[in-house]
Amino acid sequence: MQTEIPTESSSQVRGNEFRSFSGQPGGPSIVLKGKSEHDSSIFLALLQMESQVRKAQTVKELCFLLVNEARRLVDFRQGCILSITPKRRVRGRVEAVSSVAVVNRNAPMINWVEHVISELWDHGSLRTAGTLSATNCSTDLQRDWKSFAFPHVLWCPLITTDQQVIGGLWLTREIPWQDGEMELMRRFAETVAHAWQALEGTKRKVKNWKVLQHWIWGVLVVMMAAMWLPVRLSTLAPVEVIPRDPSVVTAPLDGVLGEILVNPNTLVRKGQTLFRYEDTTFRNQFEVAEKNLSVTWMEYRKVSQGAFVDHETGAGMPVQASEVRLKEAERDYAWDMLQQVEVNASRGGIVIFTDKSEWIGKPVLVGERIMEVADPREFELKIDLPVEDAIVLREGAEIEVFLNANPLRAIPAQLTHASYHASILPTNVLAYRVEAEFTDPPEDIRIGWQGTAKIYGEPVTLFFYLFRRPLGVLRQTVGF
Repeated sequence: MQTEIPTESSSQVRGNEFRSFSGQPGGPSIVLKGKSEHDSSIFLALLQMESQVRKAQTVKELCFLLVNEARRLVDFRQGCILSITPKRRVRGRVEAVSSVAVVNRNAPMINWVEHVISELWDHGSLRTAGTLSATNCSTDLQRDWKSFAFPHVLWCPLITTDQQVIGGLWLTREIPWQDGEMELMRRFAETVAHAWQALEGTKRKVKNWKVLQHWIWGVLVVMMAAMWLPVRLSTLAPVEVIPRDPSVVTAPLDGVLGEILVNPNTLVRKGQTLFRYEDTTFRNQFEVAEKNLSVTWMEYRKVSQGAFVDHETGAGMPVQASEVRLKEAERDYAWDMLQQVEVNASRGGIVIFTDKSEWIGKPVLVGERIMEVADPREFELKIDLPVEDAIVLREGAEIEVFLNANPLRAIPAQLTHASYHASILPTNVLAYRVEAEFTDPPEDIRIGWQGTAKIYGEPVTLFFYLFRRPLGVLRQTVGF
């Protein structure tokens, strides 16, 4: 590189004009010694430069302004503006070069400057404004110092309000830098750092928003594609383990239950007494019928004996015989009723009913269901599927049962029957009756356990699976 050395540099004269600075809260005040025309031009240039810095729209525009317009403040032969990123392998990055429109990142001088800044940053010598010398660099970088830089280098860091170095200004020339020039550039660097920080924050927000937009669109595309994935339609419904083909124990006659001799969910044997009625009424009816039969029989004997002497008396014998047979039937009926006051189990198994206290002393009618006797090893599933959750059900459809006793265990089952007509449950819910049986029933299943059944239907798309019920409500509301 050929360097041009002026015979009389105006920068030395301008540097001699800046001699005294005092640190005030609003920034250092500059006391100029020299001609008033020079003083006014420097202050005017500083104010104009700060105005241009505030008007910069991007960091790139700000960097171009620094390296090309800073000559209005101080004279230099070559200038570079660098951004500092401590986390990168190469800490410094040249963003702009004086008198160059586009930075060639492969140029040897650019690579050399970036390596010098990175090495000096590791040494901790770039956090304050000052001159840089080749003695602080490694031997490889010292050899290229005369080729890529002028002897005297001024470094002005750009420090943010939180005392973070985000960049710096690299200025080189042939003559030494004066204190006034360094202080002037440090003052100007404060304004530049504030503008850089504001522009970088806006750029980061815009960049983050653009990245977020890309992610949002990507997620939407993935979700739209996933809506066409095939899944199995399923629905949930309450389930209960019920006995299979139980022996229903009903009331054999009208009366009042006096005593229940077994407890719920206990084993009983065939012929064992389950409950008995209050027998006072039935015993009295039998005794009255038996006495009425005795009276009628005595009258029949009287008529039959009188028939030997009086033919008219003998004519009433058929009627009296009919009365005897009627009283005998009444007596037999009363006896049968008395024999049924005790109800026995027709088969062995467990007896299923609610509670003794709900039945003792309660009047019941003939045929009223009181309890069941079932084999504890024979059971099936009763599922009440609400109409609003109904799906197309096929015989043999797969079902997973989650019982409340062990909700983490899924027990496989299959559908055996589904009713065509819905009925109202005690909870005032209109539901279909679905019956199922376990594919491989566990040994610890007990009759009466309840839980939730997951019934699987035909394969559908994920969109239909998720929006089946909203679409149904929309169809019912709008009508299309």
